[in-house]
Amino acid sequence: MTDTMNAVVLARFGGVDAFELRDVVVPEVGPRQVRVRVHATAINPLDYQIRRGDYVEHVPLPAITGHDVSGVIEQIGAEVTEFAVGDEVYYTPQIFGGDGSYAEQHVADVDLVGRKPHNISHLEAASLTLVGGTVWEALVTRAQLTAGETILVHGGTGGVGTIAIQVAKALGARVITTARGTDHEFVRSLGADVAIDYTSADYVEVVSEATNGQGVDVVLDTIGGDTLTRSPLVLADGGRVVSIVDIAQPQNLIEAWGRNAAYHFVFTRQNRGKLDALTALVERGDIRPVIGAVLPLARVGEAHELLENRRDYTLHGKVVIDVAGQTVQLPPRAA
Repeated sequence: MTDTMNAVVLARFGGVDAFELRDVVVPEVGPRQVRVRVHATAINPLDYQIRRGDYVEHVPLPAITGHDVSGVIEQIGAEVTEFAVGDEVYYTPQIFGGDGSYAEQHVADVDLVGRKPHNISHLEAASLTLVGGTVWEALVTRAQLTAGETILVHGGTGGVGTIAIQVAKALGARVITTARGTDHEFVRSLGADVAIDYTSADYVEVVSEATNGQGVDVVLDTIGGDTLTRSPLVLADGGRVVSIVDIAQPQNLIEAWGRNAAYHFVFTRQNRGKLDALTALVERGDIRPVIGAVLPLARVGEAHELLENRRDYTLHGKVVIDVAGQTVQLPPRAA
């Protein structure tokens, strides 16, 4: 008899009603794979971009999407020695490489899988995998941010921004971030040294004042568009800009040339090394996950709506899916 599981399937590209809750076959486990009982997953901008059809050529339908897993191993392949049945793990499934995490079970290549930090829940761990790997790639691998440098993090209350602030502080950097004025206390609680209200102040001017005209060493762009275009204006000589967003329009980067700037565009790749580094920071208390909303698996469409329209809500950090339970935690609407 073939084992089955519940999964949220993307039946067509389009709105949040494009998902269907279906009974599907549990995938088989290869020699270097593990099968995980998924306790939690999370929602990322990549997820709603896939849903609305931004990556049609990479996602054959019907598809199980989703890019965060925290759960417990239920089966290991014949050649797996790193883990055992019962181990708590977390990871990002291979992007554009098979089934995603909107399901009760998931099969993954063992090299993608990391041990879950022992001091956080599955909901918290699921909120970290893709954003944590992205932040590590952006700040450590690409920007090579070091102690004593200054970084500007655009979008400090978002899924990436909340973790970027904390990783930058753990590295010994001074952190400037942008957020609505009502969120300044929150981003400071994460470690931000300077908070800029992007709705009422010009961040270029504020950064210049905060750095005595020297500029920042690194800019992390989580917004794109005009934010990316103007980022060179805040750079110190030899500064680095790291962007994690698609470039939807041509950019005039002439200002970057005069500052000897380096640009990095990050579409993160998954591996256990990044997760292990992240786990060390979490278990040391340098990073705390930030969850702004929780919904059960059957309400993935609603979770997409929350993230896609996050400016309508007071939403800090990640939107998480409780796959093993029925937790509902919704953010208040923005004033």
